[in-house]
Amino acid sequence: MNRRTLLGGLPLLAAAAPLVAGTRSQDMFGNKARLKPAICAYSYRKELAAKTLTYSDLVRIAVDHDVDGLDLTVYWFPSTEDTFLMPLRRLAYVNGVEIYSISVRTNLCQPEAGKRQEQVLEIMKWVDVAAKLGAGHIRVFGGNVPKGHTEDEAAGWCVDVLRRASDYAGKHGVILGLENHGGITDYAERIVEIVSKVNSDYVGINLDTGNFKQRPVQQIQMCMPYAVAAQYKTKMAAEDSTQRVASDWDKLTGMFAASGYKGYLAVEYEDTEPTETAMPRLLAELRRLCLKHTGSRA
Repeated sequence: MNRRTLLGGLPLLAAAAPLVAGTRSQDMFGNKARLKPAICAYSYRKELAAKTLTYSDLVRIAVDHDVDGLDLTVYWFPSTEDTFLMPLRRLAYVNGVEIYSISVRTNLCQPEAGKRQEQVLEIMKWVDVAAKLGAGHIRVFGGNVPKGHTEDEAAGWCVDVLRRASDYAGKHGVILGLENHGGITDYAERIVEIVSKVNSDYVGINLDTGNFKQRPVQQIQMCMPYAVAAQYKTKMAAEDSTQRVASDWDKLTGMFAASGYKGYLAVEYEDTEPTETAMPRLLAELRRLCLKHTGSRA
């Protein structure tokens, strides 16, 4: 199937999304959405890398801006020892902030069985960290198709890694969210195929609304039945081109509400305005839209 055929068939594919393990539909108590604003730590990547901001500061920022959850990108963790993790978990709890997710780097497109096993073990390591923090979700990347191999081959490797890693994740109550992040996950049909073939209650889609390069609204719609976490960005591809335009958060939030999504919408800020001035405005807008489309913030 070529890209033109794939994208042209997205509306029908979305309507026909199967209710298999990996979808939210089988678990939902009613169709009313529960949209909860959150912060993705990657928004503060410069500050975290420079050590002018700590992960404890992110808890304070969530409190200051009345945000419910944190998705902690782990790249700048000073440690994975209990001496770092336990005080952070306690700080979040006593301030009414949920560390609901951590985000890690993975590359599941590994031709060699030994390399795939390394990815399984890497995910298992982070499952242990997520469980200690009380996070029920981990964002993972699929990676790029290696030269000399096909997408179908690479998709099979992703299924292999996720299936084995999900066995361990499930024992700890942690869901793995495969993000649409280019490479093997460039297109919604492929992501849904991978998640459906894994066929686990502990594997879904981490739906980044700013990452699709073509017809993003249609592709987002196709992924929604499988979405276990979501991210909002200020820019996304235009519907009729790859040009980046301002994201229509109102439309996106309406789509999540209509789908009955229950979970977090995290601001992942990547634009040029300083984070310290952009994020307060963006978080306020997200709170407003969650209220508008659900009648409450929860």
